[in-house]
Amino acid sequence: MTTSPATYEASPIKRVRATKAEVNERRSALYDIVAAMKPMTVRQVFYQATVRNVVEKTEAGYTKVQTDLVQMRRTGELPYSWLADNTRWQRRPRTFDGIEQALEDTARLYRKSLWADANCYVEIWLEKDALAGVILPVTSMYDVPLMVARGYASLSFLHSSAEQIGELKVPTYIYHLGDFDPSGVDAGRKIEQTLRELAPAVDLHFQRIGVTPTQISDWRLPTRPTKQSDTRSKNFGDISVELDSIEPGTLRELVETTIQRHLPRRQFDILKAAEESERSILKDLVAGLGVAR
Repeated sequence: MTTSPATYEASPIKRVRATKAEVNERRSALYDIVAAMKPMTVRQVFYQATVRNVVEKTEAGYTKVQTDLVQMRRTGELPYSWLADNTRWQRRPRTFDGIEQALEDTARLYRKSLWADANCYVEIWLEKDALAGVILPVTSMYDVPLMVARGYASLSFLHSSAEQIGELKVPTYIYHLGDFDPSGVDAGRKIEQTLRELAPAVDLHFQRIGVTPTQISDWRLPTRPTKQSDTRSKNFGDISVELDSIEPGTLRELVETTIQRHLPRRQFDILKAAEESERSILKDLVAGLGVAR
């Protein structure tokens, strides 16, 4: 690829401490970035800040963004919900005060299976756990499984997935999102290879949809030098690109467009209307219980 945007470089200049006015200006710029693209990960904010020249593309620049976002959330300047962190979560059983509350929750959370009559099955696979919260709104809306592999997926995880798709009677389409670096690309290749080995009879279609060389060039994504310490770096190339460098809105649009290839918008609208109608029936049932009591 001929296009090669600037890469990480250590700054030879010793910078003086930023003034209070400069810090406030930087934080204002960070607020505007997150407000326009939420939800985002901290690393996504960093990349968007570098392309806007808010901070330098160095580890020091990342530290500034990380520190600013912490302080902005603690002071209430930035809502906590605007930043996604899917690496930590709580395990807790769901309980109810009574049958009415259970039905109310059912009505609120009720989802109709959009793919019950579809002629295919679709999954989105994601290399990075931290980005799950960024694209989950899209996969959830379209009732598509989001599979977080965390780099190289474990054999147990892959076996479970292979068992599931092995029971289907329709073609399976898997779309992979990962870093464009030796390990990220190889991890996707390994997922496809293992699934084909464990489910050889499945009509499996596997495609890497991000990050791709075309996206790096067309979207002018920030790059970094390929780590030569990676044993898979031979013949890979000099530059690598993190999935986090794609704008959150663009990443969500990429996922949505990919899903829509298999579920036409008209079918989606019809099924959502049916879902809302059936949710109303559940709400009426809850109201009826309240009157009877």
